[in-house]
Amino acid sequence: MPQKRQKGIFDPRRQAGAAISTLTYTYTNGHVVPRHFHEQDQILYGICGAMAVTTDDGMWVVPPNRAVWIPANTDHSIVMWGAVTMKTLYLKPGMVKQLGKQCRVLNVSSLMKELLLEACRRGSLYRRNPEQGRLIGTLLDQLEEAPSVPLGVPMPTDTRALRIAAMLRSDPADRRPLSALCKSCGASKRTIERVFREETGITFGRWRQQMSLAHAIRLLAEGNKVTSVALEAGYNSPSAFIVMFKKVLGMTPTQYLSR
Repeated sequence: MPQKRQKGIFDPRRQAGAAISTLTYTYTNGHVVPRHFHEQDQILYGICGAMAVTTDDGMWVVPPNRAVWIPANTDHSIVMWGAVTMKTLYLKPGMVKQLGKQCRVLNVSSLMKELLLEACRRGSLYRRNPEQGRLIGTLLDQLEEAPSVPLGVPMPTDTRALRIAAMLRSDPADRRPLSALCKSCGASKRTIERVFREETGITFGRWRQQMSLAHAIRLLAEGNKVTSVALEAGYNSPSAFIVMFKKVLGMTPTQYLSR
């Protein structure tokens, strides 16, 4: 049975007439932006620290050099992991149709980073201004071409699968096989595997890896050592954790921390 969805608070944040409006915030570790929604599409980008954006459909983790796409009218809350300097852009709906109606984490190229920072420096961008119109066009091109990164943790709605998801979110170091976890949820291993594929769009194994990675990014952002993070994330050795981390994020945990 699906969980009852709560409605967020409307948060109007666009300058009248602007194609893109921007804001910059600085937050301390653990700060929570309560559940809300905007009438515009939104891009969140963090200069430092990490963020977790939670919606009715799951959680999206935003480490440095990544951005998250939040479609218009999507209820969401944000929690800060480590000290965060956040850049946020509000776009008129429909300007970037290729990114769709679901949240996703995007890789931020060096060019896209500079465009985001320049947009935030200007505050608001208007199409009627030729220079700003060219900046808008280049930024939209970069957003449309930006590859997605598997840093989302979509949540199932089936109560049995949710029970397993809740257990692993509360204890990411739990490495029991799915067959053992199923004993406490009232469903077979095959049923839970099918439910995860159908309701999250990824396999249970992939979901478990992405959940562990999200937990690891939080611990790293809060200043924990790589060895302890590997164990907390459920890996038997730091080397196995480092291989997984680099495969997904393109850098080692040490390189991530240095940024």
